[in-house]
Amino acid sequence: MSQTPVDPVAHNRLAWDREVEEGNEWSRPVGPEVIAKARAGQWSIVLIGYEPVDPTWFPPEITGCDVLCLASGGGQQGPVLAAAGARVTVFDNSPRQLAQDEMVAAREGLDLRTVLGDARDLSPFPDASFDLVVHPVSNLFIPELAPVWRECHRVLRPGGTLLSGFLNPDVYLFDAESMEARGELVVRHRLPYSDLTHLEPAERERLWGLDAPVEYSHTLTDQLGGQIAAGFAITGFTEAPHHSDATAGWLSGYFATKAVKAGAGH
Repeated sequence: MSQTPVDPVAHNRLAWDREVEEGNEWSRPVGPEVIAKARAGQWSIVLIGYEPVDPTWFPPEITGCDVLCLASGGGQQGPVLAAAGARVTVFDNSPRQLAQDEMVAAREGLDLRTVLGDARDLSPFPDASFDLVVHPVSNLFIPELAPVWRECHRVLRPGGTLLSGFLNPDVYLFDAESMEARGELVVRHRLPYSDLTHLEPAERERLWGLDAPVEYSHTLTDQLGGQIAAGFAITGFTEAPHHSDATAGWLSGYFATKAVKAGAGH
């Protein structure tokens, strides 16, 4: 099957703007009670599904940390970290996702910056700008990962930490219609997978609509090996079932890593 020409940045920008309008759960801003607890030191965020990140993965003191929430718009992680005392920048490809963070910041009086762009190009930021990068499950919307990991490494300070969540590529083995309609796991696709190369446009339209976000699977070599190749040492790893599909009873749908840039005692 030949690749359907699509600009992934332009297409997924519009697609995620529509997801916000339709109330996607990863676009629903946190409420005032969550921010109040974060200001009191009681906070958590997620990288994968609904699993809170292990508190030991964060810097010992979040107050004053420069944090980049990468491809992490939606009014969730960024405002919580800002309320906890971090200096937060939220970077996302969707203006509407960033508007959710801006809304929470205005509502709660938070100091939070938003920047629009492609995660493969963090040129708005100088080298060594951040202490922590938080990158929840989102690189499935990006066709290539090596530039993402290189840019994360560049913008982190020595000793800085990258927390990332991503899909287990094996979830893309299965036929989506069988899984969604009947909860059946029918092996269909060779990996790595892309909506553009593995489905005809007519099937994509029937399943999700041609204007839905385009997804790409990535090998573990690209996910884990890519971080190592960029210069990171992976010091933490965890997994969780997918929060909403039929693979949950059979395999881990999500992986998360803690990776550290060498320096500052590491």
